[in-house]
Formats: sequence, C-alpha cells, structure tokens
Amino acid sequence: YRIGQLYMISKHSHEQSDRGEGVEVVQNEPYEDPAHGQGQYTEKRVYLNSKLPSWARAVVPKIFYVTEKAWNYYPYTITASFFFLNPQCSFLPKFSIHIETKYEDNKGCNDNIFDTELKDQEREVCFIDIAYDEIPERYYKESEDLRYFKSEKTSRGILQEGWRDTQDPIMCSYKLVSVKFEVWGLQTRVEQFVHKVVRDVLLLGHRQAFAWVDEWIDMTLDDVRDYERKMHEKTNIKVCHEQQEHSTTNASSLDDIEIHDKASVCVFFIVFFTPLPLFSYI
Repeated sequence: YRIGQLYMISKHSHEQSDRGEGVEVVQNEPYEDPAHGQGQYTEKRVYLNSKLPSWARAVVPKIFYVTEKAWNYYPYTITASFFFLNPQCSFLPKFSIHIETKYEDNKGCNDNIFDTELKDQEREVCFIDIAYDEIPERYYKESEDLRYFKSEKTSRGILQEGWRDTQDPIMCSYKLVSVKFEVWGLQTRVEQFVHKVVRDVLLLGHRQAFAWVDEWIDMTLDDVRDYERKMHEKTNIKVCHEQQEHSTTNASSLDDIEIHDKASVCVFFIVFFTPLPLFSYI
C-alpha cells in the first residue's frame, strides 16, 4: 500500500496539472521527528483558481495558490494546507485544512483510532468504498472502475458487492480532516464544499492506486522514490511554465503558523483499500 500510494500521488498530480495550474513540488526530502522517527517532508503549492466554483472565485484573487505541507511517518502522516496570502489581497480570510492519517490493516473497526485528537470536537464519520461509491462524472474512467477491473499481474479484482467483508488482506486508511474558514455568511458553505472535495479526492486517488497496481507492484521503495522525483520534475515544468511572470518574493512565511487550530468542522474518513500483497504494508 505504501508504494502504491506514493506512485498514485505522483502520477495523479501530473495528470491533474496543466496550463499553469496544478501541483508544484517545492521540497521533498527526508525528515526526522523526535516522536515519530524517520519520515519524509514535502511542501507543495497548489494552483487551482479555475477549478473553483464561481462563488469561491468571487472572494479570492485571480492568481493565488494553496501551500500544502506534509510530514509522512508511515503509517502516520500529517498534512496542513493554507492560503497563500499576497499583501495586495489582505482581505482574504484565514483558511486552513488539517489532515491526520493513520493506516491499519483492518476493516475499519477501530472506532477509537483518533480518540485523543477528536476530544471536544464535533465530528462526522464517513465510510468510503473505492469500488461502489459514486464518483463525479468528470473523473470517471472505465479502466479505473473497480467493479470491472482485474489486475493482470496479481489477479486482484474484480471487486464484487460486499468485497470489504470478504477480502483479506485489507488496508484501511483513517483520515481526520479539519477545515477552518473564518468568514461570516460563507463559513458553513466553504467548509462543507472543502469536505466534499477532500472526499472526492480520497475516493479517486484510492481507486487509481488499485487500478494502477500493475504499474507499481514490482517497484521497491527506492524505485518509487526515483519515480516520484522524476514525476515531480515533469509536473513542475507543466505548472511553472505559466507562473514564471508572477514573483514569489512576497510569499508569506508559513513556518510560524500553528497547524493544530481547532477547526469548525471535523470529518472522520475511513477509506478501504484492498487487496494488496502483505509485503506492500512495510
């Protein structure tokens, strides 16, 4: 699963980036944390103005990006995203997304996995089925429909109705997603919209990781890190080509922002991903 996830993120980011919009990788390097040990730190800039709904574009500048910082200590990760605040657009509200992820090889039965983090927070629990949950039409590809997909190399699939109860081994990705947007009159709408987008991304990404299994199943961790580096370079060229005229000298530093702000809305996502060989659990 670890290798498949890294492969999927790199390929997905490249596919979704074009015409100056998408994901630019700023940093991707080893990182060590006193509590979590060895991991990987990644910083990205996500340019997505044209992908916003019309009501959202009305309250943000024409050119902006979201900075995403991620600390991957597999099987535990932290991801934090913030608006890039241009001094000329100081009216922008404080906006943040905070995601904690824990991976366990079970069927989503650990109800207490985020007990400490969820204390005193309102929450909603969402189960995501990568085979049978409805995906937005614009993302649908028949080759990635797990109701019909069968892996040539591993013979995994087709995923039948009720597959979560019968498949073994199985991986579950638990995600605690917190969203904060401080604008009266728009707060609820924006926070609900972001949670819907996050859910769609989780569903699409995990479908693709499974559907692309024949592309990454023979990779080692070193192999996928090399693939990741090459794809980041290609993706940055696609994204940055039309961003060069925009100076980044006014970019705000995010180093001092506290990423554990209590969010207004908290959603607990449980994503099932199966079936993968046990060696990929690493």
